[in-house]
Amino acid sequence: MIHAHITAWFLAIVLFFIAAALYKKGNQKGAKIVHMALRLFYILVLLTGGMILTMYSMHLLKAAVGLWVIGSMEQVLIKAAKQKNATGAWIQLVISLLLVLYLGFSLPLGFDWF
Repeated sequence: MIHAHITAWFLAIVLFFIAAALYKKGNQKGAKIVHMALRLFYILVLLTGGMILTMYSMHLLKAAVGLWVIGSMEQVLIKAAKQKNATGAWIQLVISLLLVLYLGFSLPLGFDWF
């Protein structure tokens, strides 16, 4: 289950950057298609994360921060689609992403990097 979760969030991050680049270039149609695929991966991340959470309740904080990451990603893409300034949303995304990666890799099921 861990590998499915890591694969889902990795692909979600890749799709996020593709959608952000397409919005920045003005390709609204392509960006909307990638954005919808990204939302599918949000669901996969939530499902696999929920399964992990039911097995190991110590991941509650990481789950909350993970939801913050998904919300931040949506904020960035929606502001980009509306062509508004997304600097604050980008800062929030970077902070939440670094925090969730730290928590994920430092908890018992993660890698022993820290």
